[in-house]
This record gives sequence, structure tokens and C-alpha cells, in this order.
Amino acid sequence: MSEKRFDLSKLKIRHEQTSGAAPPSRPHFAYLMYIGGAIFLGLGVYFFIMNMISSDEIIEVTSVSLISPAQASASLTASGYVVAQRKASVASKATGRLVYLGYREGDRVKKGEIIARIESADVEAALAQAKADYDMAKAESNDAEQSLSRANKLLERQLISQAEMDAVKARYDRVFASIASRAAAVKGAEVQLENTLIRAPFDGTILTKNADIGEVVAPFAAGASSRVAVVTIADMLSLEVEADVSESNIERIVIDQPCEIILDAYPDKHYRGIVDKIVPTADRAKATVMTKIRFLQKDSRVLPEMSAKVHFISKISLDSLDIQPILVVDSSAITKRKNDLVVFLLKDRIVEEIPITLGRNLGRMVEIKSGLSSGDRVVLKPSKNVQSGASVKLKQ
Repeated sequence: MSEKRFDLSKLKIRHEQTSGAAPPSRPHFAYLMYIGGAIFLGLGVYFFIMNMISSDEIIEVTSVSLISPAQASASLTASGYVVAQRKASVASKATGRLVYLGYREGDRVKKGEIIARIESADVEAALAQAKADYDMAKAESNDAEQSLSRANKLLERQLISQAEMDAVKARYDRVFASIASRAAAVKGAEVQLENTLIRAPFDGTILTKNADIGEVVAPFAAGASSRVAVVTIADMLSLEVEADVSESNIERIVIDQPCEIILDAYPDKHYRGIVDKIVPTADRAKATVMTKIRFLQKDSRVLPEMSAKVHFISKISLDSLDIQPILVVDSSAITKRKNDLVVFLLKDRIVEEIPITLGRNLGRMVEIKSGLSSGDRVVLKPSKNVQSGASVKLKQ
């Protein structure tokens, strides 16, 4: 074989011209940030639009409640408190340590009954001394009477002088004056002993107990360790509602005007009453006039200091009103769906369409005959977008 000869000199390596040429291009980090931000912004806009499309209906609600026809027909409403018109803080007339307290809060007492007693050993001793002095004075009265009788007989016989007769008469007068003085001292000691007894001033109920056995009581609480009132007593038959009525509305109230009283503690119970007294003075700070309303009917649940609302009736007598309260709802909660009158009942965050039967109109309230119960919450002014089973949100 013939060997081929290669010319190695023809083998050359070509070098590319690199001067002035740009390096190969590749994505910059800033471009990636821009792309990521655009994607994030797009997602935010998407979810915002979807949230706006699928957001819950914002609603207002009102409650179904029980009211009486008198309440619906009231010309004026005022707030006040139940107050006992006959009430006393019973205290001791003497100063001493309390040794007996026979009643507690809520107990009933009769006029004159002993509620409490303070220590009386010193007063009893003074009474015994006064009685002894009285008995001694009385013992001298027999001798004084006999001496005066003998002196009169002797004077008639002119066996004694007039001066001696005057002396006997003076002794007689002193003895009987002493008897009267000692009798007064006995009565004073008896009064002091009676002052250690704290009695009920009238028939009533113990409201508060302000002192305990062992404490010092005094008429005017002379010291920091002494008490004034032992108990507070009230006549529960004298309970009335004291309500503040605005000066601008006082002309709408007259004596014996029928009223309806509702205690905040028992909102379902309605009590009849009448205006008993309009206090002839105004409170300049509150611009109100106090009006006292007397209960025509009440029970043992009515207690002093309970808050109350009073509905003053002007056109209708309470005797002609129903006693039984009725179920009402705001008329703006009622709407029509498929020719039926309905309301939308709120349960949690879901509304349910409830057909109802209506009764009489009572102002802006409407009586509900069937379909709802007291305390139910219904949608106020429901829009056409509100449908049964829809999720809603309460207006803030």
C-alpha cells in the first residue's frame, strides 16, 4: 500500500472575532419578577371579582315581639322606677349596743312589733331607782295627811297658832309634790327603757338590714363605729311607679289617665295603672316633671326600685283593651312572593321563607296570626335578591 502523505501545515484553527460582539442573551432576574407580579395581580383581580359576584346579601333584621293593644295605642311612653310611697329607715332613739334583731330581709312585720333591742341594763336600773323613790314618797303621804288633819282640828280649838298650821300644810304640799315628781321620774325612766326597743312604725316588709348584733347604734351616728338605721321597712301596698315626663309632653297627661305598666324584669307581664299624681315642680337639670302612676293590679313580683316603662293611654280606656298581648312585627319585614305574604326568618346566617297570616294593623306594626313566634328574627325590608336558603350578612 502506498502511504498517503498528509500536509500538516494546512491544518489551521480558526479563531472567531470576539472583540465588539455581545454575549448570548438570557432572561434577566428582573423580567422574572415582573412576570410574577403580573400573575399575582391577575389572581387578585380574579378573586376580587369572584368575591363580588358571590358575596352574601347584606341585610338588617328586626325581632318579632309581644305587645298589648294598649302599648300600640299609647300616646306617650316614659321610663321610671317602682318606689314605695310609704318607706322608713327605722333607727333607735337611744344610743347603745344592739343585743337583739328578730327579723331579716323579706320578713313582714306588724305595726308596733319589736324589730330589735339595744342593751338596757343601765336604763332598767334607773327605772328601779325611780320606782323606789316614788314608793318612798308615797309612804310619807299618809303621815302628811294625818298631820294636816290633826292640825286642822287643833286650829279649830285654837290649840295651835296659824303659823304652826301653815308649817304642817307646807309639809303636806311638799310631800305630794315630791310624789308627783317621783311619778314623773318613773315615767321618764319607762320612756328611756322603751327607747331601747326598736318597733315597726307601720305594717310593712323589711327591705334591708343595716346593722348586726354587737354593733353600736345611735340616733345621729355620732361615731364612725355607730349605725343610724337598723332596718329599712316599706309598705308594699303603697308601691307606685315614678316616671320622668318631658316638660314638652306634660300637657298630654292628666290625673286618673289610664296607663299600662311593663316591668323590665317581666316584659311579658302587663299591669294596669292610672296617673295618681303630677308633682307640681320640674327638674331643671333634666327638664322633666315627675309623674306618679298607681297600680290598679299587681302581684308579689313587683318590688321596689324595679325599672319600668309606662304607656299613657289617651284615646282608649284600659277596660276596653285586651289583656292578652299579641304578636307583632314591623310591617316593612313583610313582602310578597308568588302572591303569598311571607317573611324571611334568619337562622344563623341562612334565611328561610316563612308564609304568615296577618291580623290588625297597629301603627307601623302588624299583628301576626300564624307563622312566627316571639323572639324570632326576620329580615327588614328584604330585597328581591333575598331567597330562601340564601346566605346573608348582617349590616354593621
